[in-house]
Amino acid sequence: MLFRTNFGIFILSRGIQTLSEIKNIITGCLKGDRKDQELLYRRHAAKLYAVCLQYSGNDEEARDILQEGFIKIFENLANYKHEGSFEGWMRRIVVNTALEKFRAKHNLYRIDDIDDIPEPDADPDNEDYSGLEAVDLMGIIRELPPKYRMVFNLFAIEGYSHREISRMVNISEGTSKSNLSRARTILQRRVGSYTGLKKKKLQNG
Repeated sequence: MLFRTNFGIFILSRGIQTLSEIKNIITGCLKGDRKDQELLYRRHAAKLYAVCLQYSGNDEEARDILQEGFIKIFENLANYKHEGSFEGWMRRIVVNTALEKFRAKHNLYRIDDIDDIPEPDADPDNEDYSGLEAVDLMGIIRELPPKYRMVFNLFAIEGYSHREISRMVNISEGTSKSNLSRARTILQRRVGSYTGLKKKKLQNG
């Protein structure tokens, strides 16, 4: 099966199923075996790229996060203790890479930009989300202002608490809660607009 992006093709095979397979591939990578390194990359690049997209504003930024993330994964393989999910371990490295790049570019204090969000082209429909596909929802999340998107992802997708987020991005718990609240308000407005437009097209179709 092929997963195509605008910067190449990821070959997706079955996931690494057993601890022995994981250990064998990690051992090969640590010995510098290019085949095992390529296998590790190909088996996980697509999923990790999807994580990068969640934390980036565009494809180029996502590619940068993925590249730096994999460099850190290979550099830190010796530190993996074979406890818990290996994929989860890699995901945390990628998320932390995204955080580092974000902190270098943005200030996470709350910004009053919610009123700058364009008015919807159709009446919001905040009760019926049945027509919203997962890919559409992820696209809407990516359109959030960076400060809100980061906190929303860490809280709603990664499951971190506001206390943990405050430590991770050097903001107060109150600022984290405020950014999350603003993110949810913007999402409700945009999701409502999307579903309203979709229903309007169906009615006129």
